[in-house]
Amino acid sequence: MLALVAAVGYGVSDFIGGVASRRVAALRIVIVSYPLSVVLVLIAAPFVGGTVTTESLLWGLGSGVAGGLAVWWFYLALASGPMAVVSPLTAVLVAGIPVLVGLAIGERPGLLAFAGIALALVAVVLVSKESPDDTTEEITGGRELRFSRTVAWLTVGSGVAFAFAFIFLHKIDGDSGLWPLLASRIAATAVVWVVALVTAQFKPPRGEPLRLAAYVSVLDVIANAALLYAFHGGLLSLVSVIGSLYPAATVLLAMVMLGERVGRSQQFGMVLALAAVGLIAGS
Repeated sequence: MLALVAAVGYGVSDFIGGVASRRVAALRIVIVSYPLSVVLVLIAAPFVGGTVTTESLLWGLGSGVAGGLAVWWFYLALASGPMAVVSPLTAVLVAGIPVLVGLAIGERPGLLAFAGIALALVAVVLVSKESPDDTTEEITGGRELRFSRTVAWLTVGSGVAFAFAFIFLHKIDGDSGLWPLLASRIAATAVVWVVALVTAQFKPPRGEPLRLAAYVSVLDVIANAALLYAFHGGLLSLVSVIGSLYPAATVLLAMVMLGERVGRSQQFGMVLALAAVGLIAGS
């Protein structure tokens, strides 16, 4: 299932990006990984072929702009607000809004699929929920992180933007190949570069973080391409909700590779995620 491939790709990418961002600011990672993803898609697109249309390219551009803004707003929200609130609220918006849009445009998944969607929405909240720890307190200087009105707007804006990045990908014509994805990555690169320049963070990483950024770019292309083709053959409501389960892969890798402690709610969320995928796949 391509949507599951996308979820794993996003999850592994977030894990590697998270490891890199422990050494340098996260924005410095994406200003390298995004343009590298442009190069990778540019190399692959001619081999895939497809018919380029203005409409598909515009949907691709829209997806890239939405994705770039979502990343920026998400990082701002995490910098000032409690992760235990920001992450799950963003995740449920990313998962829930495409489901509502899919139902609104006439999609009617079966009973098993509806059950899977319900489990997935619960799973993504549980898996994304994190509690403050010593590392968080060290990074923030021990200051209290409040879910202020500004943080709330940034969180909601990020979740909505991520959701519309999915929705715009779904609108791309199935015969257009990877060219709309190229437009998407160019637009996303433009957004994060402008943000980095304005905030004086346009400083590409070096050494190990640079190598990790290259890995992130490869996973980014794989995940986005998989999601694009999953949308061509599936319902928006089902594909998007499986794609939004990517935090499960991130948490699992953090637990296995870094030995991080995972709360019972996150463990239960991963079990629910597996059950959700099974129900949707069997529908």
